[in-house]
Amino acid sequence: MTVIPVINLDAAQIWRRVNDKLEHPESQRKMVLVIVCVALLLDNMLYMVIVPIIPDYLRYIGAWNTHTEAGEKVWDNSSAVAGSNASYWRAGKGRVIYEGEESAIGFLFASKAMVQLFINPFSGTIIDKIGYDTPMIIGLTIMFISTAIFSCGQSYSVLFFARSLQGVGSAFADTAGLAMIADRFTEEDARSRAIGIAQAFISFGSLVAPPFGSLLYEFAGKEVPFIVLSMVSLLDGFALLFVMRPVKIAMKEQGIERPKGTPIYKLFIDKYIFVAAGTLVMANVSLAFLEPTISLWMKNTMVDVQEWQIGLIWLPAFIPHVFGVYLTVKLCKKYPRYQWILAATGLALEGLSSIFVPFATNFWFLMLPLSGICFGIAQVDTSLLPMLGHLVDTRYVSVYGSIYAIADISYSLAYAVGPIIAGGIVDTIGFTGLNMIIALTNLAYVPAIFMLKHVYDYDTFEDEEHIVLDEMPTAQYKTFMIDNGNAVSLPSGHTAESGNLEPDLFQSQQKQQMPQGGPSQRDTNPFRQPQSMTQDRAPSGSQPQNQTQQGMARKPPQQGNKAYRSSADMEKMINSSDED
Repeated sequence: MTVIPVINLDAAQIWRRVNDKLEHPESQRKMVLVIVCVALLLDNMLYMVIVPIIPDYLRYIGAWNTHTEAGEKVWDNSSAVAGSNASYWRAGKGRVIYEGEESAIGFLFASKAMVQLFINPFSGTIIDKIGYDTPMIIGLTIMFISTAIFSCGQSYSVLFFARSLQGVGSAFADTAGLAMIADRFTEEDARSRAIGIAQAFISFGSLVAPPFGSLLYEFAGKEVPFIVLSMVSLLDGFALLFVMRPVKIAMKEQGIERPKGTPIYKLFIDKYIFVAAGTLVMANVSLAFLEPTISLWMKNTMVDVQEWQIGLIWLPAFIPHVFGVYLTVKLCKKYPRYQWILAATGLALEGLSSIFVPFATNFWFLMLPLSGICFGIAQVDTSLLPMLGHLVDTRYVSVYGSIYAIADISYSLAYAVGPIIAGGIVDTIGFTGLNMIIALTNLAYVPAIFMLKHVYDYDTFEDEEHIVLDEMPTAQYKTFMIDNGNAVSLPSGHTAESGNLEPDLFQSQQKQQMPQGGPSQRDTNPFRQPQSMTQDRAPSGSQPQNQTQQGMARKPPQQGNKAYRSSADMEKMINSSDED
């Protein structure tokens, strides 16, 4: 075959190396993280890219009924004749009124979040039953279709349908993506770091989308930004299919069956999950209510504000958001039991920052409180999303579709309500009153977060199936004699110490308890067992004897991924079982 220059490899060698890379669990985890981050970036860009495009485009296509209001009269004596007593009041320029524009655009913006809010309970249940990759591919496909419709739509009804359809795709793609990260990254610090990276992509997508859409709309037309994003969605779906192919083959060969997840209603009534979900709602209220109202407020109150400043007001806040993610990940790794404090601090910072927003008099001063809001959101999201995965690990079954559907419901609730009622609140009590409501609700919810301080009081051992003993336990056992079907306790001299028991006894018990095929079948996540992805597998029905002996033999403890219990721990467990 033809050798490709520079790399000096032919196509077959490149394909073989790519497959070898895909079969390595650590490489798979990294590629899955990249694919999920691109999907989350894409979804948030689609959410925000319409902000500078759709209002102007709907006016251009004549979607609204209009009428003209007469302008206010102004005094103009430029043409006055000396000595004349004529009145020189002149009517100002009339203003075109677009009937029903504000409410219709508000419903258009909120339709995605509203549909996503209703679809999420079903998408979480489906993800729990069939896995993470297939629902995510379904979500990316729906997002591709909805974005293509957006690029071609030329009426309000078509654009509204495309926006609502995007909510269906997001309900599958976002929930499956976060669940896939939690499933692949099982260690607490690795999971926090991975979710932190995903949060940075979410923030970047939300903040870069308005200028991205505005520039392409101005110089290339309405269709181009949506075509670009639809192609990214399609490529991301193909990449996920390619990466997950060896994983699904390995799970099929090993006969791994997916455990049954916990129903979403049971997770909702858990007090810790309920409080964490409420915190996510409150943390996103500030953005959901300020994004649709702050542009008009800047135009009305800031004399020297420029159009480019209004369009880029949220972009500088990306830097403190990323810094907040980075700092929270570091603090969560160092103080894992105090993540609730980080969430409470972030929500309080949001409330305090909202107080100063209406008192900003120029673009540069306004950047400060908005940066504080984004920094607080980063703290809340980055500390609570891994906590939700930990709650499922320790209190329920480690299946993450429903728990991250709850997180997505929390986001959707804030963004479904915000664009609809924020404008009415501003018309009633003003922009300052809106910010005071945001501040008071955020600060009032902070004490509820104190309920989360007991979440990390209980930690499970990692890989409990690999627990090994450094020595045989020395607890004493009572012996019994069966007399006519009744158990009669023997005198104290007939007690036996477990340290004198033969190891064959334990091995025989292990043989009876171990499922056929070895210990690898106990775990449904192949990423937790790197050796199962690369080892040579024997054909079914012909398992080598040395493999069976290796599975039965005791393994020495390995640092990092093996749990370890000493004989003292085992003695406590034995004594407690005797008391029962």
